[in-house]
Amino acid sequence: MARSVVRPAPPRVSSPDLPNRLEDGVPRRGMDAHQQRFAGLDASVDLAHASLEECAIDDAAVDSLDLLGATLIDVSVSNLRAASVSARDTTIRRLRVTGGRIGTLDLTGAQVAELELRDVRIDYLTLAGSHAEDILVSGCTIRALDLPHATLTRVAFDDCRVDEVDPRGMRSADVDLRGLDAVGFLDVLSLRGVTLSSLQVERLAPVFAVAAGIDVRD
Repeated sequence: MARSVVRPAPPRVSSPDLPNRLEDGVPRRGMDAHQQRFAGLDASVDLAHASLEECAIDDAAVDSLDLLGATLIDVSVSNLRAASVSARDTTIRRLRVTGGRIGTLDLTGAQVAELELRDVRIDYLTLAGSHAEDILVSGCTIRALDLPHATLTRVAFDDCRVDEVDPRGMRSADVDLRGLDAVGFLDVLSLRGVTLSSLQVERLAPVFAVAAGIDVRD
């Protein structure tokens, strides 16, 4: 007998593979870092076009963290406090971000495989134009979630809150929004392919009706 397929398929997220001991590192643009720990960073940090493999960034309080075009493989980030993190056009494989607060987290155009955001407060999170699979967002509070023209596969939210979601042009497969308490969606027709709870659908019913051209009157 064929085995039944569970939908939506959950994200396949694993912990970054880090050694027990990491060498202290000094961040610099374009560096090739392996098994290094960057702790207590402040001011502005430039890691654009760097390659970080089996690395950790801990307890940083920065104005900006520039990861433009960087490659992050098996990286852990904990208790990051940053006004802005630019991770545009990054390549990510197994990145975990835990705790802290981020003003803007920009993942525009990123290639993502295994990303976990846990217990983070984010004012503005964008994955615009990204190709991302296996993302778990848990216990996070987000003011604005920007997803235009993103291609998302196996993405789930758990106990998260967001004020506004922009899914315009999003393409999704196995995207589970049942754990996302959202105040509003800018374009409900772009939610095609996602999974919602019955309560979420009830709340969005008036918006769905308007989008479908239905005049609802009591």
